[in-house]
Amino acid sequence: MWRRLKTMPRGCQKLEAVVLVSIGTAALLFLLRTTGDSFMPQQAGEPTVTPSTQPSPTPSLVTPRPMPVCRENTSVANLSGFAGLPAHVQDFLRYKHCREFPQLLDVPGKCGGPEASRDVFLILAIKSAPMNYERREIIRKTWGEERTYAGARIRRVFLVGTASSAREAWKLDQLLQLEAAEHGDVLQWGFVDSFFNLTLKQVLFHTWLEARCPGVRFVFNGDDDVFVHTDNIVHYLQGMGDEGSERHLFVGQLITNVGPVREKWSKYYVPEQVTAAKLYPPYCGGGGLVMSGFTTHAIYRESLNIEIFPIDDVYLGMCLEKAGLVPASHMGIRTVGFHLPSAKLAAFDPCYYKELLLVHRFLPYEILVMWRALHQPGLKCGKKLEVYRND
Repeated sequence: MWRRLKTMPRGCQKLEAVVLVSIGTAALLFLLRTTGDSFMPQQAGEPTVTPSTQPSPTPSLVTPRPMPVCRENTSVANLSGFAGLPAHVQDFLRYKHCREFPQLLDVPGKCGGPEASRDVFLILAIKSAPMNYERREIIRKTWGEERTYAGARIRRVFLVGTASSAREAWKLDQLLQLEAAEHGDVLQWGFVDSFFNLTLKQVLFHTWLEARCPGVRFVFNGDDDVFVHTDNIVHYLQGMGDEGSERHLFVGQLITNVGPVREKWSKYYVPEQVTAAKLYPPYCGGGGLVMSGFTTHAIYRESLNIEIFPIDDVYLGMCLEKAGLVPASHMGIRTVGFHLPSAKLAAFDPCYYKELLLVHRFLPYEILVMWRALHQPGLKCGKKLEVYRND
């Protein structure tokens, strides 16, 4: 081909070269257009997958609404001691005013629409990191199964951000899109999924809940490394009567009379540049808690005017305090683990978990084994107990 161009007049050479380049460019653009959805990294603002309530083998594409650009707050660098803070704390201070992020994956029909959401008894809102595929799969097959139990409709969503590394984010976003297409249960937003951004995940979930499932009666909110006895939660909530969802309910492992951790080595380190408060309001451990529809609305309203705080369970306590509501303890929720009465007893005996609502922390295979053990038709325990009631 290039030899041919050399023997042609200069004008013809230029003309043919232009034609060849034009054809090549058009072919490349066509290939990118037809394969880009599957192989090109997804950027904020590009079409994103929105699975329907019924899983579909081919995700549908939607264009997210434009998001306002949230710029760094450079003035925080003037705070006394700012330069000596850990990098993740500095980043939090720079961007804590940012509350709106594009929704990359949505499930608009999860509750059947705002009006039909009144028929959903319990929605399981599970905080998960993008790479925790195995945990999500086990939960789908065990305590997080979408079903109707004892007449109560149970629905499930996983709350996810994006990986901090662009390379990993692209791969994991492809994974989440596959999960969303198959299961229709992933809510993903375009912010970095980190410990200090868990509050942001919580706030965005309440915004989603208010729009998509405003009539849901109860919400379980927890992590993907806990074991939840969903059957017991349903029985506990049904015991409150038909009007239970219209009253305040916020139960978990109650934490009181504690304040910010000031040691830099701690995961929970919160310096005075973030808050000068010496004491947190009462709150429930974020590993797992249960709230009523009434309380979810109250939290949403108050969160609109409370700035983001880096510890998500403390933030929920702040919202409750501003609403004039208080969290409560539930003996069946053990977010700090389960302590046996004797070291000689088998820790994995299902009889110890038969009457509990939640235990933290479980490995994925342990969740599957315990769930199957608790649902053995012939399971017999030495002592008959009742499901724990609220203190």
